[in-house]
Amino acid sequence: MNLDNVHRGIHKHKKRKRVGRGIGSGHGKTCGRGHKGQGSRAGFSMHPAFEGGQMPLVRRIPKRGFHNRWALVVATVNVGDLDVAFKDGDEVTPETLKTANLAKGRYDVLKVLGDGELTKKLQISAHRFSKSALEKIQKAGGEAVVLPGKKPVVKNKMKTA
Repeated sequence: MNLDNVHRGIHKHKKRKRVGRGIGSGHGKTCGRGHKGQGSRAGFSMHPAFEGGQMPLVRRIPKRGFHNRWALVVATVNVGDLDVAFKDGDEVTPETLKTANLAKGRYDVLKVLGDGELTKKLQISAHRFSKSALEKIQKAGGEAVVLPGKKPVVKNKMKTA
């Protein structure tokens, strides 16, 4: 292989395969679908996990664990991390935590936990606080502001009780 033939056969705009255009094309008559059977018919589509009638791998492997798709995603931040990342008298909000790389990704609820020591007076806004975190914030002379959570979905407004 040389540098001049590395990209030979690789084209930016590949021509579509024209099937059913005579035997000379190599894709005539059956158009690459073979003879008879399910795959030769129009509208045929195969399940992605189909393994030719063999029990599919998806069904051979046992089911494990469980996932609650309606559960709230809770991001946690420890009091000790806040002590390191913020200065005395700072306001700690979900936005400032994101800029400080303490609450990453998507979450529904932010909870402050009491691991570590807090020596600075901070005004911390979060959805939830653990008991130990609340005690440490108040002991340091700070303030804990509880943010409102997600509103529950109203099932049917038209239905009367």
